[in-house]
Amino acid sequence: MAGIPFSSLTTTCDVRSGRGVLGSAAQAGPTCVRTDDRTVFENAIRALEAEVSNAGAHLFADASARQSYTRQIAAVTRELRARVESGALTWRQAAELANEERNTIMEIVRGRSTPVGRAMAESLKTQGKTLNELIARKAAQLFGKDVKFAALTVEQQNAVYGAIVESAGTSNPKVTATMLRMSRAGRALIVVSLAISVYNIATSDDKIGTAEREVAVTGAGIAGGVAGGALAGLACGPGAPVCVTVGAFVGGALAAFGVDHFW
Repeated sequence: MAGIPFSSLTTTCDVRSGRGVLGSAAQAGPTCVRTDDRTVFENAIRALEAEVSNAGAHLFADASARQSYTRQIAAVTRELRARVESGALTWRQAAELANEERNTIMEIVRGRSTPVGRAMAESLKTQGKTLNELIARKAAQLFGKDVKFAALTVEQQNAVYGAIVESAGTSNPKVTATMLRMSRAGRALIVVSLAISVYNIATSDDKIGTAEREVAVTGAGIAGGVAGGALAGLACGPGAPVCVTVGAFVGGALAAFGVDHFW
């Protein structure tokens, strides 16, 4: 114990034992083990590493889902426009299909997002708009807010339907730009987490055991983050990104601590 200040020690006791490690074999009492601040620090670093991986995985997964959504709705629009130009569909039919496809793709992508990503998306748009809502909006944008769609000519109505098809193939540019930045941040955090793991393994005497522990703690942090976010989503309801984000980070930290403690 020489050279270690007493203030840098913490004491934990095992009440199941019949003697203390600091006493004699005949002394009754709990088993007490002193842990220095280095162990506490290392545990904190492992938790931080797990949270970095958790955040990186969330950001990267949600940004990838957004990019997939953008690609799919653009492809739908190109296909529907081509079918109208070939005479296979009318503009109204294309508008109906475009709206249905966009809403379907949106729900599928949200299902593949993390709980945090889904909560963020729902806070911006709870659900897709109906065709009638889109008709009213596009008609007002093209021909004035007081216009009645039924009073428009066939050519004007087709222009409204065409605008709906075009808009179905575009995503919110601000959201897309934000998700692109998040994707880059997510990749950077994953690289940082991997670098920490590599350093821990390289400086360890038991490289195989440390590698297994790093994988377990990191995996638990990511899985715990997803589970924690999902539980928070159930508790807070849809469209509550702050609550879900807190749940994800708490879940990730608890899972990482749990695996690290029992490793």
